[in-house]
Amino acid sequence: MSQQWQYSAQEVFAASPVVPVLVIHELDHAVPLAKALMAGGINVLEVTLRTPVALAAIELIAKELPEAMIGAGTVTNADQLAQVTAAGAKFAISPGMTADLLKAGQAGTIPLIPGISSTSDLMKAKDAGYTHLKFFPAEAVGGVKAIKSISGPFPDMVFCPTGGISLGNYQSYLALPNIHCVGGSWVAPDALMNAGDWDGITKLAAEAVAGATV
Repeated sequence: MSQQWQYSAQEVFAASPVVPVLVIHELDHAVPLAKALMAGGINVLEVTLRTPVALAAIELIAKELPEAMIGAGTVTNADQLAQVTAAGAKFAISPGMTADLLKAGQAGTIPLIPGISSTSDLMKAKDAGYTHLKFFPAEAVGGVKAIKSISGPFPDMVFCPTGGISLGNYQSYLALPNIHCVGGSWVAPDALMNAGDWDGITKLAAEAVAGATV
């Protein structure tokens, strides 16, 4: 896609079949959480920009765990893309897309994964040179059936569905040839984070990775 990108979007998608969608409220949780997920076999981490400490969490994980492929989620504009890049994010994911965001992604230095939920969105992203997309909100717009229908005429496009993905349905998404990874919050639930149950999160991560390879 972009000659300036440090990684390709393909490398991000190939690095883990399950991408944890992380909503971090306490900065002290950032590094232990990342370590717990990595111990379970997941090294691609998406920290969403939904909390006041999100940027600081990305920066801390990038500094303390350089081997982690730390990324930013809920990136919705060019300013945020610049901020997460400066914080050390290695990729950025958006729930949707605008012309300005697509343009900023083309000019940026980290892979941008735009979000789509319709054929029209897909065509706009494709016209802008993007081949790896987030499909969101996956379950709300029809799940596996929807993504099969929308992506049918575009066999060269690759997706990471997010939104309503869980232990109970993620394998059905990964079974599709054009889905290389899924995003979900079930591997890092708030209850375990708040309890500091990092072993429990490691167990969930290991379970998710094992199930993805069945």
